[in-house]
Amino acid sequence: MATPAATPTLSGLARSLVKEGLLSEADAQVHYEESLKKRMPIVRYLVGNKILDSLGIAKTISKEFGLPLFDLNSIALSSLPIKLVNEKLIRQHHVLPLLKRGNRLFLAVSDPTCFQALDEIKFNTRLSAESIVVEDDKLTHAIETALEAADTSMRDLMDADLDNLEVTGGEVDELRGSDVDTSEIDDAPIVRFVNKILLDAIKKGASDIHVEPYEKFFRIRFRQDGMLHEIANPPANLASRLSARLKVMSRMDIAERRIPQDGRIKMAISKTRSIDFRVNTCPTLFGEKVVLRILDPASAQIGIEKLGFEPEQQEAFLKAISKPYGMILVTGPTGSGKTVTLYTALNILNQPDVNISTAEDPVEITVAGINQVNVNVKTGLTFAEALRSFLRQDPDIIMVGEVRDLETAEIAVKAAQTGHLVLSTLHTNDAPQTLNRLMQMGIPAFNIASSVLLIMAQRLARRLCEYCKKVESLPPEVLLDAGFREHELGTFVLYGPVGCDKCTKGYKGRVGIYQVLPITESMNRIILEGGNSLQISEQAKREGIADLRESGLKKVKAGVTSLAEIDRVTRD
Repeated sequence: MATPAATPTLSGLARSLVKEGLLSEADAQVHYEESLKKRMPIVRYLVGNKILDSLGIAKTISKEFGLPLFDLNSIALSSLPIKLVNEKLIRQHHVLPLLKRGNRLFLAVSDPTCFQALDEIKFNTRLSAESIVVEDDKLTHAIETALEAADTSMRDLMDADLDNLEVTGGEVDELRGSDVDTSEIDDAPIVRFVNKILLDAIKKGASDIHVEPYEKFFRIRFRQDGMLHEIANPPANLASRLSARLKVMSRMDIAERRIPQDGRIKMAISKTRSIDFRVNTCPTLFGEKVVLRILDPASAQIGIEKLGFEPEQQEAFLKAISKPYGMILVTGPTGSGKTVTLYTALNILNQPDVNISTAEDPVEITVAGINQVNVNVKTGLTFAEALRSFLRQDPDIIMVGEVRDLETAEIAVKAAQTGHLVLSTLHTNDAPQTLNRLMQMGIPAFNIASSVLLIMAQRLARRLCEYCKKVESLPPEVLLDAGFREHELGTFVLYGPVGCDKCTKGYKGRVGIYQVLPITESMNRIILEGGNSLQISEQAKREGIADLRESGLKKVKAGVTSLAEIDRVTRD
């Protein structure tokens, strides 16, 4: 007879929370076991899943362990001795150096029972490490802010370096259109100005740079947090020289101005970090418009906890990607974060014993250990051809950039049915409409029912700036009309944007808004009976699955974003 698995003994911290009456013993045991499964400290699990208030936990820890309690909002993060501790240790152990006094280093912690953290930091710094208790959510924010401020690789680039940045182009090494006079293009002021624009875009966290010529003026805009902002108006007579300089950098044919061109730029901004730019030119009435997409490999390694999933949505997504076969589809408009979501999943799945292949148009983020293919329709390398090739190379996981046509959809479905996990994207407004779209493409209902595991629709909403957001007051009828329920009124605080020197018009960063739709047996029956997206949507509501609007309102109630921003990204 098999011996039942032993129940993990509650940690001292979990016992303290029970003792203070913040959790029942049964609840504490359940949450403790879940935190062990997810390899998370119990404090981060409780705060991250909104089970307990961060300040309440911090007060309990301070009292029970006899440690001082400190408010991180009362200190200037730029003044912290952040460089005394290796960044990897700070992130791994979720600690932050606050003060060095003599041979003693005081560390902000949310879980003082992590003795391994203190031992490793003592060993690495040769200092005596002492704990100071802080709120977990404030500690997470403070770590990111302090590490970002400490990254001097960008700020140390002085004006003199703008001439000598290490910049490389795409695959072509020689300059095409070499019969063109490049003396003006390589003019030092033009070189410096273009390099400064690229660096400023990276510093400000922009995702795109738009260089736009018009009849009487010329402008440069950055897309920050999904919104375009004008940042420069160079003289109009510089338009052709600036676009030519960008074409030289990205190895395009500078003599060709009549057709669109694509290229790439790689800029090394430090010994350990480089940024790729995907460049596209398009001839307009008054010259070539150039758009640069900034591709930062770090954006695909942010961790699933930071994407913005609600706890039940994250659990459903992780459950789906752990399946050995089937199809997972992510839907949403261009720029809604689909690629980052898929690469977050691939990073979780990327193990030495797994064969992963991706086909994209083009590859935006390169990841070691994943076989990535650039689709090239001109040479006949389509999504369908890449998929056929993958299936002959014994893949475990396949990622297709987009299901655009019946041929690609048929091969992807067949792969999902024959023992492969397939991840892809589709352009639809919400998750239920995706099933209808597949049927409209010509995929039989029984093939959809037997292959699709989960569909996820997503949008990106701007986060309110933590430093300047203000409380907003709206009439009850407006809140009810927005989608809040009557019993919820008065249970939350609304916040709105203000604007300060740390943000862009009251917002900084973005958070995902999701509709995560696992395909259940009930939904499969609707699909097989030829049901439409409305019937599937109604079934999803019966099963308690939040749509995009409901997910957005949860972010409003949590103070993460504003109601106006949710109206912007989820309006029909």
